[in-house]
Amino acid sequence: MSAYPELLHTALDARDPRALAEFYRELLALRYRPGDEPPAAPAADEADWLVLLDQSGLRVLAVQAKPDLRPSTWPSEEVPMQLHMDFRVPDVDALETHRARAEQLGARVLMDRSDDPGEPLYVIGDPEGHPFCLLVG
Repeated sequence: MSAYPELLHTALDARDPRALAEFYRELLALRYRPGDEPPAAPAADEADWLVLLDQSGLRVLAVQAKPDLRPSTWPSEEVPMQLHMDFRVPDVDALETHRARAEQLGARVLMDRSDDPGEPLYVIGDPEGHPFCLLVG
């Protein structure tokens, strides 16, 4: 077990996840995770979670649907920036260890999906309230 969680990818909210994924795919020379590629008929695209990989196959970015997203007005704080990070750990024991450690450092659990057999995870709020996911992956 690693002593610390490792960053899996950064996840961005988007009103149009495919369009945002395409932007970053082109900008950063990324590629889709197998199964996340655009469908042959664009009208059939109902993707709500897309993962982009670097050239070596490592996850870099994920884009998730958030239809009611209000775009950031940064540098004004009227609507702050929106993003969260996902951190992976190797197994459920490490998930619990790092959840407890995050809480000891001042975070709080916002959602507990640790009993999900497909993808155990916690959504945790950092001390400022920014959410991030700690998951087995």
